[in-house]
Amino acid sequence: MRTQKLGGSELMVPVVAVGCMRIDGMEQAAASRLIGTALEHGANFFDHADIYGAGRSEEVFADAVGMTSSVREGLILQSKCGIRPDLQTFDFSREHILASVDGILKRLRTEYLDVLLLHRPDALVEPEEVAAAFDQLEQEGKVRHFGVSNQHPRQIELLKKFVRQPLVANQLQLSITNATMITSGLNVNMENAEAVNRDGGVLDYCRLHDITVQPWSPFQFGFFEGVFIGHAKFPALNAKLDEMAAKYGVSSTTVAMAWLLRHPARMQPVTGTTTPERLADCLRAADVTLTREEWYGLLIAAGNTLP
Repeated sequence: MRTQKLGGSELMVPVVAVGCMRIDGMEQAAASRLIGTALEHGANFFDHADIYGAGRSEEVFADAVGMTSSVREGLILQSKCGIRPDLQTFDFSREHILASVDGILKRLRTEYLDVLLLHRPDALVEPEEVAAAFDQLEQEGKVRHFGVSNQHPRQIELLKKFVRQPLVANQLQLSITNATMITSGLNVNMENAEAVNRDGGVLDYCRLHDITVQPWSPFQFGFFEGVFIGHAKFPALNAKLDEMAAKYGVSSTTVAMAWLLRHPARMQPVTGTTTPERLADCLRAADVTLTREEWYGLLIAAGNTLP
């Protein structure tokens, strides 16, 4: 598995992250096979969140990997906090961040997180509180790197005014069919729908400020409407995916993931599958480099237009 630096840090990470959102209902043996498949391919970066399975996903992971101090040394663990579904609120208060991290560490059976992300924006964020929480977590050795998810440039700038630590990652929804952060940059000054800037130019901002974009739902269309691979709604896209899959001797899943990795922003897509075979297909994308023509061909086949 190829590796790269996470944001502006010195932390070297696999170019594909393994998402653990859906493992909460898996039996230990099945979860162990999934994690084992990842590790066999050199994918040792695992993405969690305290709300995944109401914390159960982190517990399943720790059991499945047989967490010990020696096992922990070979893993890179990221988790997220800030969403409180029980209260239907977001919460970036110092108190909640600190309590959330303590819960995460307990469930993962580890003394530290390699990366902590703030999970979506909090409209009531007080950046001084975030800064105080980050300082305490860093000083206590509980978190080594920090980042955000689904935040636009101004929200990140507000945090950076108070937070001392570099923000190394921004987790954002991105796939061939959900590519507005790319297509708006292609349609500057146009009067079509693709020209609408929905995110404040977050892709270019992250590139300029050494923040790694972590695409989530890399195979979804809409907001969890379904997977575009093999879906009747996208015949042209699937025909193009199949064509390239045959050329490279891989699956359509591999090609769709390779599309994200081809972008020069050096993104780190996050998988979501619980199937070892499909996970292996995702990870093989690290060895496939699409041509410029193939990359644009997939973008257009998904229904995106060029000006």
